[in-house]
Amino acid sequence: MRYADETSPDGTLPDRQHTSRRTFLRSTSVGVTSVALGASVAASAGSPPAQAADTQAAETEATQTQASVPVGRRGTRPLAVTPACSGQETPASIEGPLFKPHSPARNDLITPAIRGVQLDLSGVVYDTACKPLPETLIEFWQCDQNGDYDTSGFSLRGHQYTDSRGAYRLRTIIPRDYWGRWGQRAPHIHTQVQASGGPVLVTQLYFPDDTQAYGRDFAALNAADRLLNRACTIHLTGPENGRYTGTFDFVITTTV
Repeated sequence: MRYADETSPDGTLPDRQHTSRRTFLRSTSVGVTSVALGASVAASAGSPPAQAADTQAAETEATQTQASVPVGRRGTRPLAVTPACSGQETPASIEGPLFKPHSPARNDLITPAIRGVQLDLSGVVYDTACKPLPETLIEFWQCDQNGDYDTSGFSLRGHQYTDSRGAYRLRTIIPRDYWGRWGQRAPHIHTQVQASGGPVLVTQLYFPDDTQAYGRDFAALNAADRLLNRACTIHLTGPENGRYTGTFDFVITTTV
C-alpha cells in the first residue's frame, strides 16, 4: 500500500503545536559542563609574553598555510577550507501523516525483509553557534525499496541519541520514489531532531541527482518534487560493493 507524506487535506502546513506531545524532556548538562571546564582551564593557564605569543602565532600561521596547499601544488594559492558548520539552521519541511510515536531505539533499520540499496549515513548535530550537541534526539522514518511505508509496524523506523561528540550513525537503505497527494515524491528520509528542552526540527533528507538505485532517474525525480529543498541533500559517496556512504550535519536551535 502506498501513502502520501504531505500536508493536511486543505493544503496548509500542519500545526507544529502537535509536536509538543513528543517534546523531548530528557535533560543533560554533559556537553555544557565539558565546554565550561575547558574554558576555565584555558583561562587559568595565563597568556605568554607578547613577543613569544607573536612568534608562536607566526609559526602556527606558516604551518597551517603550508599544510593547506595540496601535495604537488606548493607555491600556488592555498585552497579555502570548507567549514564543518555554517551556523545556518537546517531548513524545516512538512512532517506528513505517516509519523508513528514510540519507535524502537536503534541505529540499524535494515531487517531481513529489506532488500534495498544500503546506505550508511552519519553526521553531527550542531547548535547555531556551531557547538556539537550531545544527547540530541533524532528520529528517522522512510519508505522501503518499493515505495511503501510500514504503517502496521516499525520497519525502517527508529530513534537514537547523539553521542558525546554530537554524532549519529544510521544504517538503512536508499528509499524509493512514490506517488502521493503532491504527485510523485523524490526519494527522501523523514527526520525529527530535538535538543533537550528545545523545539523540534522536522525536515526531510534528499539524494544527489546522480544517485543510482532501482533504475530510477533521481535527477528527474528531484526536479519534479515541489517539496524538495536542495539544502537538505545528503553528501553521498559510492556506490561501492553495492552500498553508499552518506553524511549530513544538522544545525538546530536549542531554545523555544
